[in-house]
Amino acid sequence: MSWTLATLAHALGVAHHGPADRAIDSASTLAAAQPHQISFLANRAYTEQLASTQAGAVIVHPDQLDACPTAALVSDNPYATWASALQLLNPATDNEAGVHHTAVVDASADVAPSATIGPHSVVGAHCQVGPGAVVGPHSIIEDHAEIGANSHLVARVYVGSRCLVGQRVIAHPGVVMGGDGFGLAMADGHWVKVPQLGRVVVGDDCEIGANTTIDRGALEDTVLGADVRIDNQVQIAHNVRIGDHTAIAGCVGIAGSTRIGAYCMIAGASGIGGHLTITDRVVITAMSTVVASIDEPGTYGSGIPAQPHQAWKRILVRLTRLDGWIQRLKKLEKNQSETR
Repeated sequence: MSWTLATLAHALGVAHHGPADRAIDSASTLAAAQPHQISFLANRAYTEQLASTQAGAVIVHPDQLDACPTAALVSDNPYATWASALQLLNPATDNEAGVHHTAVVDASADVAPSATIGPHSVVGAHCQVGPGAVVGPHSIIEDHAEIGANSHLVARVYVGSRCLVGQRVIAHPGVVMGGDGFGLAMADGHWVKVPQLGRVVVGDDCEIGANTTIDRGALEDTVLGADVRIDNQVQIAHNVRIGDHTAIAGCVGIAGSTRIGAYCMIAGASGIGGHLTITDRVVITAMSTVVASIDEPGTYGSGIPAQPHQAWKRILVRLTRLDGWIQRLKKLEKNQSETR
């Protein structure tokens, strides 16, 4: 799909500099872009590439406009404008409404005429699938579940019974919403399963990455607020609540009954303990372990960056001696205080 520089600027709500009729039909990096393509500069580390770019137009911050050798779209947030430009240049493919002949849809289910039920999918009794929603191939929607308008379950997505998925939600392949939480009680030397009776409730405009699992609540619901963004292979345990606009990177694990606030960012491979509260606007750095509640906004971390192997072995040796050094220090401090 081709746009002129002027119409693209108007659609994005930004100013343009350069030939208004310049045709833009796709996007690329500063280094690789051609005259028919648009690029962007958001990280100053790539400023040198701006000077030599062959792009037909570049999305830049106002303070980079003078350095731009080609046409420009001027934005206070170039990366966000770039994201919107990519959406315009690469519109989503329309899905054909209707129920595929290999799908199984219970007679009591309420499927909107404009919804799409893909091949080999199953929609259970009394389910609701809203207008424009897409239930992709091999997906399973259990009894009494609801899928909101214009949501897209890409493929092989499972939505458990009575779970609620809001509007415009994207669930990538392999997502499980509403599997049983990890509820067990020990009795007479063996485990007894605790029935998981809550639901998963996903707010509007969420995106859930491939193979992420969100457990249903034990009694209360597991809840994702609006515009929550979750990466691939994240585990969210029963009764967790996540506030609006929070983003969680890949391979994070969140234990049961933890409350995470709004506008938080949790980096990859972090572990969040159970029954904790994390307030709004907290950043957790990569590979951190959170074992206590966080009451103040800010950045927190505990991961140890990779070290050269020989240096790491020395660090480990010193860690094993740390307790002894502390005991010696305490003894020295005690002796000093007694001699004063």
